[in-house]
Amino acid sequence: MSEPKAPTPAPGDTYKGWLFKWTNYIKGYQRRWFVLSNGLLSYYRTQAEMGHTCRGTINLATANIAVEDSCNFVISNGGTQTYHLKASSEVERQRWITALELAKAKAFRMQAESDDSGDESTPPAAGQGGGARNSEVQSTLRTLGSKVEDLSTCNDLIAKHGSALQRSLSELEGVRLGGETSEKIRQVTERATLFRITSNAMINACRDFLALAQAHSKRWQKALQAEREQRVRLEETLEQLAKQHNHLERAFRGATVLPPSQSNPAIDSKGSVPGKGDASDEDEENEFFDACEDVQEFITVPADPKYHRRSGSNVSGISSEMGMDDGTTSLDEQSMASNPESPQSQEVVPVRKRRTRIPDKPNYSLNLWSIMKNCIGKELSKIPMPVNFNEPLSMLQRLSEDLEYYELLDRGAKCQSSLEQMCYVAAFTVSSYSTTVHRTGKPFNPLLGETFELDRLQESGYRSLCEQVSHHPPAAAHHAISERGWTLRQEIALASKFRGKYLSIMPLGSIHCIFEKSNNHYTWKKVTTTVHNIIVGKLWIDQSGEIDIVNHRTGDRCHLKFAPYSYFSRDVARKVTGVVTDKDGKAHYVLSGTWDEKMECSRVMQSSRGGENGADGRQKTVYQTLKAKELWRKTPLPEGAENMYYFSTLALTLNEPEEGVAPTDSRKRPDQRLMEQGRWEEANAEKQRLEEKQRTARREREREANRSANPEEGKEPADGAEEVEIATEPSETTDKTDTDETSSDLSLSSGHQDSYKAMWFDRCVDPMTGEPTHIYRGGYWETKEQGNWDSCPDIF
Repeated sequence: MSEPKAPTPAPGDTYKGWLFKWTNYIKGYQRRWFVLSNGLLSYYRTQAEMGHTCRGTINLATANIAVEDSCNFVISNGGTQTYHLKASSEVERQRWITALELAKAKAFRMQAESDDSGDESTPPAAGQGGGARNSEVQSTLRTLGSKVEDLSTCNDLIAKHGSALQRSLSELEGVRLGGETSEKIRQVTERATLFRITSNAMINACRDFLALAQAHSKRWQKALQAEREQRVRLEETLEQLAKQHNHLERAFRGATVLPPSQSNPAIDSKGSVPGKGDASDEDEENEFFDACEDVQEFITVPADPKYHRRSGSNVSGISSEMGMDDGTTSLDEQSMASNPESPQSQEVVPVRKRRTRIPDKPNYSLNLWSIMKNCIGKELSKIPMPVNFNEPLSMLQRLSEDLEYYELLDRGAKCQSSLEQMCYVAAFTVSSYSTTVHRTGKPFNPLLGETFELDRLQESGYRSLCEQVSHHPPAAAHHAISERGWTLRQEIALASKFRGKYLSIMPLGSIHCIFEKSNNHYTWKKVTTTVHNIIVGKLWIDQSGEIDIVNHRTGDRCHLKFAPYSYFSRDVARKVTGVVTDKDGKAHYVLSGTWDEKMECSRVMQSSRGGENGADGRQKTVYQTLKAKELWRKTPLPEGAENMYYFSTLALTLNEPEEGVAPTDSRKRPDQRLMEQGRWEEANAEKQRLEEKQRTARREREREANRSANPEEGKEPADGAEEVEIATEPSETTDKTDTDETSSDLSLSSGHQDSYKAMWFDRCVDPMTGEPTHIYRGGYWETKEQGNWDSCPDIF
């Protein structure tokens, strides 16, 4: 079924539609989407491919167009490219032929003009304000002249086709037909003649208009020059007023001179002083939609530069440029204008300078096959791994790296629409994988009770706490809270299997994001991470699977699909696509990008069933969207990252020594610290000591649990505890790994539970998802302020 028939396009317009293209003798004609624009004819398999994959293009300036029969025609550029095309009807074919001939004439003319462009420059007229201003008017006149030439081309084509039509009608008159038929033919001939006369009149009217415009061009130039001079005078006057205001303000305060960008926040926030704006000046240069689009704006949150002014960050500010269009100011800007003594108007307190380098990774070689050959089919937790395959960070620190692009949540917290907010949450979800593309090193498995705090309250407005709450299966709880209105919490347990050629890591557990202002509560789960070429070849990582982000308050959903890498796929590697829908299933935004580089979003204007069928046989949905705009882009890695385990700027600071943290903090883990310093042999010895200490502590807890369950001495342990005790003995000599808990397998199967309780998190049933999880119960930051860590266990 072809697209709805559109009228013949004016010269220079884009013409689109479905045509059948001959492919080969096996498949014959195949339906393709053709686009004619700027003298180029391109085709795609589907409309959805227009944004990324063009199947072929012909330049019409040198192309030949030939008609074969009522529906077929051929386009060739001299032998290298030939398209045999077929339209759905003769009328549709004629529309395409007309559009192609118009585009060919215009492309040929533009090519000729570009060849002679060196002779077309006109010297500026005297007294007209210079060549730059004169060239603008001349450019306008040239554009008008080009349009008139286009109309002349239309006239020639109409005359050509009209003459052919009249010849055909004349031939029909010679055929013996009934009187009524001859009368009809005569009427058609008269109408064709009238149409050609009307088109000639239109061409003449356009020529008259061009002559009139040329006659009045000098007067227009003078008026334009006067307006520009007046604008310059107004700008100079306004600048003088601003300087006087600053001088008076400084004299009134009698204090230290403030920086120009902060001396008058009321003026700066409105952007009325030229050359004195802040980040919002840059934002005003960007627009989300073209000016011709008559639709509501994409983002309606106010610009707040302090929320996204961050060194080295590439999170795109697609919302900031929309906030000041209506003349309103944000709450923070209002408070700054009304309170000149606020912290924002004073000298900024210097934040702590974080490190930007760690010692380079030593070049140690190790045969992985000697370690892995007897471990195929086992869980990763059962494989003893030396630090040679690690990176000097713990899993708790890797979990905290999810906050690398926290600004996405800051922007989401300011959104008025839950659907717009969902776009930011989805981009944040994808951004958490960007740090893994080159990170083939295995993080240290945290010891039970190990914690990691990430306090960025002063620099970024948030702080987070991670704790290893379970050892078998290994599970970590994470809680982050921001002053800018969002909370993130999650409990992640890793299930992993080694399959010989690759290692699959399946994160279990839900991630929760709650926005304070709107009370929107989002949940989602992580996708599967696969490490390829474990035995032979270069290690590389892939993310694959699907994520459903749900807003439990509104019912909005975002379905993200991480496409697995395939050698035979024509799609870009590491591709991520998604659709944001409301509670009724109506699509509002389409997301696309890659999990290692960027994410973009496009607003859906219309959706329809069409295009080719998918691999599963179902018909695909085609979305008509506005131009895609960037939500997030990955920050480039620091210089020399290949020698520093490919750590990002944030990752380089995570293991930096810090005063005042808990004694269980990952920064104080000795084997990890030794590895970072390049002392790997000492790190391996320290790692074995910590593992044995952890196993001893676990066995002691199990004995305490057994004594509690069997208070009478001499009685057999209840519920099979005897088997547990027998099973714990060989574990000392058989497997020395930081997560190997053979006894726990038997104890769990026999009904015995470990008596360990997390220090800062309580285990409960999540009220939103119904899953058992650990939720932060508070107290950590208060304890840190008091400096009293006596209740913390000694795990190192």
